[in-house]
Amino acid sequence: MSRMSVYKFPTLTLFMVLFCTEFVRSAFLFSFLPNFAVNESGQTVALVGLAVSLHYAADTLIKGVAGYFLDRFSLRWLLPTTFVLMLSGLAAVFFSSYAWGLVAGSVLLGIGASPIWLICLEKIRMTERAAQMGAIYTVWLASIGLGPVMVNLTFDAGFEPAFWLLVSLLAFGCIASFAIDRTTPLYLQNVSFAEQAAGLRRRLVQLKWLLPGMILQMTAAGLLLPILPSFAVDHLGLSQPQYSLMLMLGGAGAILFLVPMGRLADRWGHKQMLVAGFVSLTVVMALLAVSIPPPALTMLFAFMLGLSYSAVLPAWNAVLSYLVPEEQKGTAWGVLSGIEGLGIMIGPVIGGWVASQYTNTAAISTSMALMAVLALFYLILPQSKLVPAGGTLQRKRENTHRSDRES
Repeated sequence: MSRMSVYKFPTLTLFMVLFCTEFVRSAFLFSFLPNFAVNESGQTVALVGLAVSLHYAADTLIKGVAGYFLDRFSLRWLLPTTFVLMLSGLAAVFFSSYAWGLVAGSVLLGIGASPIWLICLEKIRMTERAAQMGAIYTVWLASIGLGPVMVNLTFDAGFEPAFWLLVSLLAFGCIASFAIDRTTPLYLQNVSFAEQAAGLRRRLVQLKWLLPGMILQMTAAGLLLPILPSFAVDHLGLSQPQYSLMLMLGGAGAILFLVPMGRLADRWGHKQMLVAGFVSLTVVMALLAVSIPPPALTMLFAFMLGLSYSAVLPAWNAVLSYLVPEEQKGTAWGVLSGIEGLGIMIGPVIGGWVASQYTNTAAISTSMALMAVLALFYLILPQSKLVPAGGTLQRKRENTHRSDRES
């Protein structure tokens, strides 16, 4: 199969659905919810952190179940249902001025967005895993970069234009989803969920050293969600247009380098890319936390953060893909994403609480400290604990050459 096959129409359609889903999710979590809850509904930052955490809790809890059904049943009703749930959640937040409406809406949005990732991850082929992860994350980062930026640009006219922009994206994504092949499941196995879970548990026991990283790195990222807009305004002194530009540059730094970094990880090694990425993230976040750089330097730091994430994301998800058996991709990705989701569940609660009790800078520093711990963890973790033998293209070539010489 050629590399260009990733750009065939079914894949492009799936990427379009992913783009719409994550555009709305990121715009909601990074911009709409924090601003609407605090400035329009009069809620606290701590409540925003709770709503974000429950959003990811719902996303996490549904992934295992959604993956199980993806392995067995048609997508005929699943995809439209996801968009109906997301729309319901968005409406609950916008039309309710009560705290429970914000929380319930966030939960519904998390449930609706959950299965889209699993459908994309099922398409990962056995070769060049990191490069393929890079392509998926390119679409994802483009959506999460544009989502908050576009919503921020509408705030001058109030929150209603932002709401209708998100509704329009959900409607477009729902229409596009009908072009995805929904008649046959990817894998149909007569194996019970308990048997599949037992097989996955054995794999996790074999690679138990991955579990701390799976939870900690998502916690570090989740810490930033409820405080990022206020940190940019209060600590960095950015205006809303400057904050939007910062998000765009951060996304650009990741998007431009995701696929090249993924290919480099396939050849150089996933361990090396993880260490380099987390060291770089720690350094740049430290510079932002301990100083108040001028706007131009802040924009450079944002670009460097995106570049650093481009080293981490495809390498890490390529590592996870070695835990996924080919015959039960949906269930496996659901369980693994659920474990990762534990970190994103607790991260926003911690970030919101730290910011409320101390400062936004304290929350940034906490995230930075976790990044530093992760860099050290992957540095001392043996390669054999991280990926199986032959886990990079370079090792595959070495094994091939060795076999040729022996024959």
